Amino acid sequence: MQMQTLRIEGMTCDHCAQSVTNALNALPGVEADVSLADGLARVGTPATVSAERLLQAVESKGFGASLYRDDENAVVSGKNGATRVAIVGSGSGAFAAAIRAAEEGAKVTMIESGTLGGTCVNVGCVPSKIFIRTAQLAHYQREHPFDGLGRHQPSVDRAAMVDQQQRRVEELREAKYARVLASNPNIELLRGRARFEDATTLSVATPDGGTVMLGADRVLIATGASPAIPDIPGLSEVPYWTSTEALVAERLPAHLMVIGGSVVALELAQAFRRLGSAVTILARSTLLSREDPALGRGLLDVFEGEGIKVLLHTIPKRVRHENQRFTLDTDHGQVAGDALLVATGRCANTADLKLERAAVTTRANGTVVIDDHMRTSAATVFAAGDCTDQPQYVYVAAAAGTRAGINMTGGDAALDLGSMPEVVFTDPQVATVGLTEAQAEAQDLAAESRTLTLDNVPRALANFDTRGFIKLVADRDSDRILGVQILAPEGGEIIQAAALAVRNRMTVADLADQLFPYLTMVEGLKLCAQTFTKDVAQLSCCAG
Repeated sequence: MQMQTLRIEGMTCDHCAQSVTNALNALPGVEADVSLADGLARVGTPATVSAERLLQAVESKGFGASLYRDDENAVVSGKNGATRVAIVGSGSGAFAAAIRAAEEGAKVTMIESGTLGGTCVNVGCVPSKIFIRTAQLAHYQREHPFDGLGRHQPSVDRAAMVDQQQRRVEELREAKYARVLASNPNIELLRGRARFEDATTLSVATPDGGTVMLGADRVLIATGASPAIPDIPGLSEVPYWTSTEALVAERLPAHLMVIGGSVVALELAQAFRRLGSAVTILARSTLLSREDPALGRGLLDVFEGEGIKVLLHTIPKRVRHENQRFTLDTDHGQVAGDALLVATGRCANTADLKLERAAVTTRANGTVVIDDHMRTSAATVFAAGDCTDQPQYVYVAAAAGTRAGINMTGGDAALDLGSMPEVVFTDPQVATVGLTEAQAEAQDLAAESRTLTLDNVPRALANFDTRGFIKLVADRDSDRILGVQILAPEGGEIIQAAALAVRNRMTVADLADQLFPYLTMVEGLKLCAQTFTKDVAQLSCCAG
């Protein structure tokens, strides 16, 4: 069955709407839902009933009828009814937009072809952080730094770990997505795969083989991203893992090889190592090559200290799989193991959307180009989340979705990413906000920095874990804090205070003069700020 939307003219009362409904439903196989308030009829039709027959049936009752199009690109409001918003995708950005648009009075249709909830809850943030935390606890049983407390080799039942992990995933998907959807009458879910017919019309291929034609005043693209697979000879012919498969693998490989040197590659590589696998990382350049180089160097020392083999500036020339073993040919010789994880970034899920029909501009890699209001090059089309050229973080997607929901219903909300915190969930964690020293200098700012090693932080000393550092970057002329880079245990719990300092344009002196609780790791921010004018080694504990 196909779905079509008709614009009905001349209806003035409930009887009019019922008359149009009866006329349409009299046609064989047709199911119509007519809204007096909106002036629209949503009609399900079999292939044997043409749009022309639908129009004739309505006109036979004395009403005007036309196929619904929003040629004026204007938000429908007032006498024309609520704004119609179509959202392609059902992840965090999609839900944030749907909820906010519905709060603003819109009627929202969310279109999903796969699992409800998108990447974060299903195959990203939630399962990965459970996995990483489990591996951390296993590591601490073997390697903790405290005398008098026994150390032992933990027993690892990977299948039981996966079972518990996936039960929590299902619980959160039900609580945070399915129930939210069920509780909001202004949001409906349409199962199917959408593509654009024009900037206000989507055709949706439904699971039963039918097609639904959906007209909307505004459309949000929130289709997320999928693992990017590099063009390495032989790779497409072997049973490699992406992060999706690795997170639910019920066996621990004896030797895991990881292609990639950024966030996902490093998080999962360390977790598998801590659960007992031998691990080799093959990084195209350095670890975390887009960050301050000191972060990658510090993490390299940590990884090698935990027995992870790291091959920098290494790209496999060929991949083979024989007798349940992978062999990678590299400039460093052959590397072999029984599992291969490919974690070389993610690419936008936009290839099948027919964006050219809506005149939506994308970059060469398929990401949708948007401005700070989540607007695309098409006036009626917005986008949010990992399918765009914004940073691929769930909290960015959610913030973008909320603002898109406001803007699609006539508001004016921008998203400022200048003080966006980032965290890599290795141990120690990498956490950053604002500009690196090199980025500041590239913007012709007179940058200066100070780095505080964690052996100067009382809480790190009390924890017997002084791996890492805190680095502050400031403008030499104004003393304003431009950026912060952290390599520290629980660095993600520190970085938000730094983000607030950057966002509120605090100076180094402002930060150095703040009260920080003792003993905490976040006190390291204050101590690092004090190093701009003092030798903190000469200060007493919690010196103000």
